[in-house]
Amino acid sequence: MSRVAAAIDAAHAQGRGAFVGYLPLGYPDLQTSIDAAVALAEAGADILELGPPYSDPVMDGAVIQEATHAALEGGFRLRDTFTAIREITARTDVPVLVMTYWNPVMQYGVDRYADDLLAAGGAGLITPDIAPDAAADWIAASERTGLDRVFLAAPTSTDERLALIARSSTGFVYTVSTMGITGERAELDAAARTLVARLRERGVTHACVGIGISTPDQVSGVLDYADGAIVGTALVRALRDGGVAGLTAEARALAAGTAR
Repeated sequence: MSRVAAAIDAAHAQGRGAFVGYLPLGYPDLQTSIDAAVALAEAGADILELGPPYSDPVMDGAVIQEATHAALEGGFRLRDTFTAIREITARTDVPVLVMTYWNPVMQYGVDRYADDLLAAGGAGLITPDIAPDAAADWIAASERTGLDRVFLAAPTSTDERLALIARSSTGFVYTVSTMGITGERAELDAAARTLVARLRERGVTHACVGIGISTPDQVSGVLDYADGAIVGTALVRALRDGGVAGLTAEARALAAGTAR
Protein backbone atom coordinates (compact mmCIF):
# COMPACT_ATOMS: atom_id res chain seq x y z
CA MET A 1 0.00 0.00 0.00
CA SER A 2 1.29 3.43 -0.92
CA ARG A 3 2.07 5.45 2.20
CA VAL A 4 1.21 8.60 0.29
CA ALA A 5 -2.16 7.30 -0.90
CA ALA A 6 -2.84 6.07 2.64
CA ALA A 7 -2.20 9.58 4.01
CA ILE A 8 -4.68 11.04 1.52
CA ASP A 9 -7.25 8.38 2.44
CA ALA A 10 -6.71 9.09 6.15
CA ALA A 11 -7.41 12.78 5.58
CA HIS A 12 -10.59 11.90 3.69
CA ALA A 13 -11.69 9.65 6.54
CA GLN A 14 -11.41 12.70 8.81
CA GLY A 15 -13.69 14.69 6.52
CA ARG A 16 -11.07 16.82 4.82
CA GLY A 17 -8.79 16.97 1.83
CA ALA A 18 -5.05 16.41 2.04
CA PHE A 19 -2.56 19.23 2.52
CA VAL A 20 0.75 18.70 0.69
CA GLY A 21 3.42 21.17 1.77
CA TYR A 22 6.60 21.93 -0.17
CA LEU A 23 9.89 23.21 1.23
CA PRO A 24 13.41 23.36 -0.26
CA LEU A 25 16.05 21.34 1.54
CA GLY A 26 19.07 23.27 2.79
CA TYR A 27 17.24 26.59 3.23
CA PRO A 28 18.17 28.72 5.03
CA ASP A 29 20.61 26.01 6.17
CA LEU A 30 20.41 22.25 6.39
CA GLN A 31 19.40 21.92 10.04
CA THR A 32 16.79 24.67 9.84
CA SER A 33 15.30 23.04 6.75
CA ILE A 34 15.00 19.79 8.72
CA ASP A 35 13.36 21.56 11.65
CA ALA A 36 11.06 23.43 9.26
CA ALA A 37 9.90 20.22 7.58
CA VAL A 38 9.09 18.65 10.94
CA ALA A 39 7.25 21.81 12.00
CA LEU A 40 5.26 21.74 8.76
CA ALA A 41 4.19 18.18 9.47
CA GLU A 42 3.24 19.04 13.04
CA ALA A 43 1.24 22.05 11.84
CA GLY A 44 -1.04 19.90 9.68
CA ALA A 45 0.66 18.82 6.46
CA ASP A 46 -0.42 15.31 5.47
CA ILE A 47 2.45 14.86 3.00
CA LEU A 48 5.81 16.61 2.84
CA GLU A 49 7.24 17.52 -0.56
CA LEU A 50 10.92 18.37 -0.16
CA GLY A 51 13.05 19.78 -2.95
CA PRO A 52 16.81 19.37 -3.12
CA PRO A 53 18.16 22.62 -4.61
CA TYR A 54 18.98 22.52 -8.30
CA SER A 55 21.10 24.90 -10.35
CA ASP A 56 18.47 25.40 -13.07
CA PRO A 57 15.02 25.20 -11.45
CA VAL A 58 13.04 25.98 -14.59
CA MET A 59 9.61 25.27 -13.07
CA ASP A 60 10.08 27.33 -9.92
CA GLY A 61 9.06 30.92 -9.31
CA ALA A 62 11.23 33.68 -7.88
CA VAL A 63 10.73 32.94 -4.18
CA ILE A 64 11.68 29.27 -4.49
CA GLN A 65 14.51 30.04 -6.92
CA GLU A 66 16.00 32.49 -4.41
CA ALA A 67 15.78 29.90 -1.64
CA THR A 68 17.36 27.12 -3.67
CA HIS A 69 20.14 29.44 -4.82
CA ALA A 70 20.84 30.32 -1.20
CA ALA A 71 20.92 26.63 -0.28
CA LEU A 72 23.47 25.90 -3.01
CA GLU A 73 25.53 28.92 -1.97
CA GLY A 74 25.43 27.55 1.56
CA GLY A 75 27.11 24.34 0.41
CA PHE A 76 24.19 21.91 -0.01
CA ARG A 77 25.22 18.67 -1.70
CA LEU A 78 23.04 15.93 -3.15
CA ARG A 79 24.02 13.48 -0.40
CA ASP A 80 22.55 15.94 2.12
CA THR A 81 19.12 15.00 0.75
CA PHE A 82 19.29 11.59 2.39
CA THR A 83 20.78 12.94 5.62
CA ALA A 84 17.89 15.38 5.93
CA ILE A 85 15.19 12.83 5.10
CA ARG A 86 16.64 10.37 7.58
CA GLU A 87 16.35 12.90 10.40
CA ILE A 88 12.92 14.15 9.32
CA THR A 89 11.41 10.67 9.09
CA ALA A 90 12.87 9.83 12.52
CA ARG A 91 10.87 12.75 13.94
CA THR A 92 7.56 12.46 12.06
CA ASP A 93 5.44 9.73 10.46
CA VAL A 94 4.19 12.06 7.71
CA PRO A 95 5.36 10.59 4.38
CA VAL A 96 8.14 12.44 2.59
CA LEU A 97 8.26 12.81 -1.18
CA VAL A 98 11.31 14.28 -2.88
CA MET A 99 10.53 16.72 -5.68
CA THR A 100 13.54 16.49 -7.95
CA TYR A 101 14.57 17.34 -11.45
CA TRP A 102 15.75 14.24 -13.26
CA ASN A 103 19.36 15.06 -14.06
CA PRO A 104 20.61 14.73 -10.43
CA VAL A 105 18.95 11.31 -10.16
CA MET A 106 20.64 10.15 -13.35
CA GLN A 107 24.01 11.49 -12.21
CA TYR A 108 23.65 9.75 -8.84
CA GLY A 109 22.39 6.51 -10.39
CA VAL A 110 18.69 5.67 -10.51
CA ASP A 111 18.90 2.44 -8.50
CA ARG A 112 21.35 3.91 -6.02
CA TYR A 113 19.09 6.94 -5.54
CA ALA A 114 16.05 4.72 -4.98
CA ASP A 115 17.90 2.52 -2.50
CA ASP A 116 19.28 5.47 -0.53
CA LEU A 117 15.90 7.20 -0.49
CA LEU A 118 14.22 4.05 0.80
CA ALA A 119 16.91 3.56 3.45
CA ALA A 120 16.42 7.14 4.63
CA GLY A 121 12.68 6.58 5.08
CA GLY A 122 11.48 8.48 2.03
CA ALA A 123 8.20 7.59 0.35
CA GLY A 124 8.95 8.36 -3.29
CA LEU A 125 9.70 10.96 -5.94
CA ILE A 126 7.86 13.73 -7.71
CA THR A 127 9.56 14.13 -11.10
CA PRO A 128 8.41 17.30 -12.89
CA ASP A 129 10.65 17.08 -15.94
CA ILE A 130 10.41 13.45 -16.98
CA ALA A 131 7.41 11.70 -18.50
CA PRO A 132 6.49 8.05 -17.86
CA ASP A 133 7.50 6.95 -21.35
CA ALA A 134 11.05 8.20 -20.67
CA ALA A 135 11.25 6.83 -17.13
CA ALA A 136 11.60 3.08 -17.56
CA ASP A 137 14.60 2.87 -15.20
CA TRP A 138 12.78 4.82 -12.48
CA ILE A 139 9.58 2.82 -12.89
CA ALA A 140 11.56 -0.41 -12.50
CA ALA A 141 13.43 0.91 -9.46
CA SER A 142 10.25 2.15 -7.81
CA GLU A 143 8.51 -1.17 -8.37
CA ARG A 144 11.47 -2.96 -6.83
CA THR A 145 11.63 -0.69 -3.77
CA GLY A 146 7.95 0.14 -3.31
CA LEU A 147 8.60 3.88 -3.62
CA ASP A 148 5.85 6.08 -5.02
CA ARG A 149 6.30 7.75 -8.39
CA VAL A 150 4.33 10.96 -8.88
CA PHE A 151 4.15 12.24 -12.44
CA LEU A 152 2.70 15.58 -13.54
CA ALA A 153 -0.40 16.11 -15.65
CA ALA A 154 -1.01 19.46 -17.34
CA PRO A 155 -4.11 21.04 -18.90
CA THR A 156 -2.41 20.69 -22.30
CA SER A 157 -1.87 16.93 -21.92
CA THR A 158 -3.56 14.80 -24.56
CA ASP A 159 -6.01 12.08 -23.61
CA GLU A 160 -3.39 9.48 -24.52
CA ARG A 161 -0.79 11.19 -22.34
CA LEU A 162 -3.22 11.38 -19.40
CA ALA A 163 -3.97 7.67 -19.75
CA LEU A 164 -0.25 6.90 -19.60
CA ILE A 165 0.23 9.15 -16.56
CA ALA A 166 -2.75 7.52 -14.84
CA ARG A 167 -1.33 4.03 -15.41
CA SER A 168 2.18 4.96 -14.38
CA SER A 169 1.65 7.10 -11.27
CA THR A 170 1.35 5.85 -7.70
CA GLY A 171 0.57 7.86 -4.58
CA PHE A 172 -1.19 10.59 -6.54
CA VAL A 173 -1.08 12.44 -9.85
CA TYR A 174 0.36 15.94 -9.52
CA THR A 175 -2.25 18.00 -11.32
CA VAL A 176 -0.87 21.29 -12.64
CA SER A 177 -3.44 24.02 -12.07
CA THR A 178 -2.10 26.37 -14.72
CA MET A 179 0.65 26.54 -17.28
CA GLY A 180 3.83 28.30 -16.24
CA ILE A 181 6.08 28.43 -13.20
CA THR A 182 5.21 27.94 -9.56
CA GLY A 183 4.17 30.87 -7.42
CA GLU A 184 1.16 32.54 -5.91
CA ARG A 185 -1.73 33.65 -8.13
CA ALA A 186 -4.79 35.67 -7.29
CA GLU A 187 -7.04 33.23 -9.17
CA LEU A 188 -6.53 29.60 -10.05
CA ASP A 189 -7.33 28.51 -13.57
CA ALA A 190 -10.62 26.70 -14.07
CA ALA A 191 -8.58 24.33 -16.24
CA ALA A 192 -7.54 22.48 -13.09
CA ARG A 193 -11.11 21.34 -12.41
CA THR A 194 -11.47 20.10 -15.98
CA LEU A 195 -8.11 18.34 -15.80
CA VAL A 196 -9.04 16.49 -12.61
CA ALA A 197 -12.29 15.38 -14.25
CA ARG A 198 -10.32 14.07 -17.25
CA LEU A 199 -8.03 12.15 -14.88
CA ARG A 200 -11.03 10.67 -13.05
CA GLU A 201 -12.31 9.37 -16.38
CA ARG A 202 -9.01 7.49 -16.68
CA GLY A 203 -9.26 5.88 -13.27
CA VAL A 204 -7.22 8.28 -11.13
CA THR A 205 -8.44 8.13 -7.53
CA HIS A 206 -5.83 10.43 -5.99
CA ALA A 207 -5.31 13.77 -7.75
CA CYS A 208 -3.59 16.65 -5.95
CA VAL A 209 -3.53 20.14 -7.46
CA GLY A 210 -0.50 22.39 -7.28
CA ILE A 211 1.06 25.56 -8.69
CA GLY A 212 -0.43 28.85 -7.57
CA ILE A 213 -2.23 27.80 -4.37
CA SER A 214 -1.39 30.22 -1.57
CA THR A 215 -4.40 30.92 0.66
CA PRO A 216 -6.78 28.86 2.83
CA ASP A 217 -9.65 29.86 0.52
CA GLN A 218 -7.75 28.56 -2.49
CA VAL A 219 -7.00 25.32 -0.64
CA SER A 220 -10.70 24.96 0.14
CA GLY A 221 -11.71 25.71 -3.44
CA VAL A 222 -9.35 23.12 -4.89
CA LEU A 223 -10.59 20.49 -2.46
CA ASP A 224 -14.11 20.85 -3.81
CA TYR A 225 -12.98 18.61 -6.67
CA ALA A 226 -9.46 17.33 -5.93
CA ASP A 227 -8.07 15.01 -3.28
CA GLY A 228 -5.27 17.28 -2.11
CA ALA A 229 -3.88 20.80 -2.39
CA ILE A 230 -0.15 21.43 -2.85
CA VAL A 231 1.32 24.66 -1.46
CA GLY A 232 4.92 25.78 -1.93
CA THR A 233 5.70 29.45 -2.47
CA ALA A 234 3.53 30.73 0.41
CA LEU A 235 5.31 28.37 2.82
CA VAL A 236 8.79 29.26 1.57
CA ARG A 237 7.98 32.96 1.90
CA ALA A 238 6.71 32.42 5.44
CA LEU A 239 9.92 30.59 6.36
CA ARG A 240 12.02 33.34 4.78
CA ASP A 241 10.18 36.18 6.50
CA GLY A 242 9.29 34.62 9.85
CA GLY A 243 11.52 31.61 10.40
CA VAL A 244 10.13 28.31 11.61
CA ALA A 245 7.57 30.09 13.80
CA GLY A 246 6.27 32.03 10.79
CA LEU A 247 6.12 28.86 8.73
CA THR A 248 4.16 27.10 11.46
CA ALA A 249 1.57 29.87 11.61
CA GLU A 250 1.17 29.89 7.82
CA ALA A 251 0.86 26.10 7.67
CA ARG A 252 -1.82 26.05 10.37
CA ALA A 253 -3.83 28.66 8.49
CA LEU A 254 -3.56 26.71 5.24
CA ALA A 255 -4.45 23.43 6.95
CA ALA A 256 -7.65 25.04 8.22
CA GLY A 257 -8.76 25.29 4.60
CA THR A 258 -8.81 21.51 4.14
CA ALA A 259 -12.10 20.89 5.98
CA ARG A 260 -14.93 19.69 3.76
